[in-house]
Amino acid sequence: MKKLVYWLLWFSSSANFWLRRRFTRSGLAVFAGAVIASLWGLDTNQSVTYQIFAFLVALLFLAIVVGLSRRYRFSATRILPRFGTVGVPLQYRLVIHNPTRQGQSGFHLWESFADPRPSLHEFLHTPKPVGQHRLFNYPHWLRLVARKRGAIAQPIDLPPLPPQRATEVTLEITPSRRGIIRFTGVLLTCPDPLGLFNTWTRIPLPQSLLILPRLYPLPPIQLPGLRRYQSGGVALASSVGDSEEFRSLRDYRPGDSLRKIHWKSWAKVGKPIVKEEQDEFFVRHALILDTFHPEADSEVLEAAISVAASFAYEVQTQESLLDLMFVGTEAYCFTFGRGLGHTDRMLEILASVTACQERSFDYLTPVVIERYSLLSGCICVLLTWDTARQALVHQLQAMQIPTLVIVITEDGQLPQLDHTDSIADVVSTHLHVLKYDRLQEGLMQL
Repeated sequence: MKKLVYWLLWFSSSANFWLRRRFTRSGLAVFAGAVIASLWGLDTNQSVTYQIFAFLVALLFLAIVVGLSRRYRFSATRILPRFGTVGVPLQYRLVIHNPTRQGQSGFHLWESFADPRPSLHEFLHTPKPVGQHRLFNYPHWLRLVARKRGAIAQPIDLPPLPPQRATEVTLEITPSRRGIIRFTGVLLTCPDPLGLFNTWTRIPLPQSLLILPRLYPLPPIQLPGLRRYQSGGVALASSVGDSEEFRSLRDYRPGDSLRKIHWKSWAKVGKPIVKEEQDEFFVRHALILDTFHPEADSEVLEAAISVAASFAYEVQTQESLLDLMFVGTEAYCFTFGRGLGHTDRMLEILASVTACQERSFDYLTPVVIERYSLLSGCICVLLTWDTARQALVHQLQAMQIPTLVIVITEDGQLPQLDHTDSIADVVSTHLHVLKYDRLQEGLMQL
């Protein structure tokens, strides 16, 4: 029965899409009038409404015949930016070429995206909101479609298209989710002379665009922590800061490397002189993202990714390093700053993060602990506040690593803490709880 409901919703959405693209508003009104007239005019002896029905159907039939008989030829090129951001209107250019010798006008342009309808597996296994009917749930279908719809785009009116020339127009979409938006083409529609039925021309134009997570402004935050020695020397640093570079000259000592001999000074004074260099010390923070959630598409997880992206964007890494740690199909650690990577690259990685449903939070703990000797401070963005997460924060602070903990929940409240441990006292001044749908208000109070 559930499969039947799915296919009914699938075909009804197809019919709705076809009607909205094929018929103009006037055409939809005539179509609705014909349906009403057909119901009222069933008894031809008692009413003449059937004549209205016949007239409206004749109008629709004539408009459809004329609309389907017309053919147009166009080509197009879409010029997209490198990426966009969730919730921020994105403008880009589209060049339409009319190769015929006849000018065209009166066209409307629609962007075509990948089919947002959920698969049968997604429809059957995605949890429904509490209180909704389990069998036939049209709001549940709409919610799944909204999740998969990459962006919202309104149709635009095209200017007259001159013959054998290209026309450039500016389009605007509003990305509604992070990740990859897939364009399939553009649709050009033109109404028939009666203004009821659209002739459409589909131009295949497959492209993709990466959408970054939503970013929130943050108040000025001074991340705590002192500089620490970073093994690896210049391999972990750019030309900024305390790199392993020349500091002074001194006499040669047994055991000094021949690579450090300063040959010009040896030639001047007549004895071996070596270059003395300073070790590598700088600030290094960790950004820990909790991705362990039972739902693949969770509003709480999306909020956590947005918070992590906001910190990654705001934290200046020119003078420090930032390690992004999370678990997807495996444990990942990406290092940015001081020439090792840019903030844009970190945001691109966060745009592709998915929920981890096969492992527990303990899988991430060793990844963090093995780097504790390098860390000056830590930012933890968590989805709940259970024993495993409390234990990780306790270990970090026991190692004297300053830690900022942000817990994102649905109701803005923490679950009951284990008061048999002193963890609550340890993190009380560095723990912040945010409600997933009121992030901006909570972040400004940090």
